[in-house]
Amino acid sequence: MSLKKGYIHIYTGNGKGKTTAAIGLGVRAVGDGLRVCMIQFMKGRRYSELDGLAHLPNFTVVQFGRDEFVSKEKPEQIDIDFACKGLAYAKEVLHKDLYDVLILDEINVAIDYHLIDVKEALQLLQDKPPHMELIFTGRYAPPELIKHADVVSEILEIKHPYQKGIQSRKGIDW
Repeated sequence: MSLKKGYIHIYTGNGKGKTTAAIGLGVRAVGDGLRVCMIQFMKGRRYSELDGLAHLPNFTVVQFGRDEFVSKEKPEQIDIDFACKGLAYAKEVLHKDLYDVLILDEINVAIDYHLIDVKEALQLLQDKPPHMELIFTGRYAPPELIKHADVVSEILEIKHPYQKGIQSRKGIDW
């Protein structure tokens, strides 16, 4: 099964739930027999959702990052290298046409941190097969990408426990 027409989604904003929204779309797609690949930029930690997704057939997750925060002002070469490898892998996925849905998790942040050039991300949009659904997540989505997207959702933070000093919780927040 494959889609007749695939769209471009962007999930952005400073609120919680961008990756979760993309995963939800992916779970729905797998439930209908579609194949999903999620490439995570700037993430190297084993997040709880990955343990759950490992039980789903046809949902592949590949991480390109370290289990450390990346400095926006002075990113380390290793972070740039990971982002470049993630971008190369995304290009490969687009060209091999093995998936119906491609999620590029945190790519917007990788662009904002200058780990990836926005022109290269725009090229991904142009190279997208017509039947593939493509999702970009992360804060700071560039206007150039938003202009080319079919679906754009901005998730706003209104209230969150960490504003009161409460730490994130495994299984709920990561």
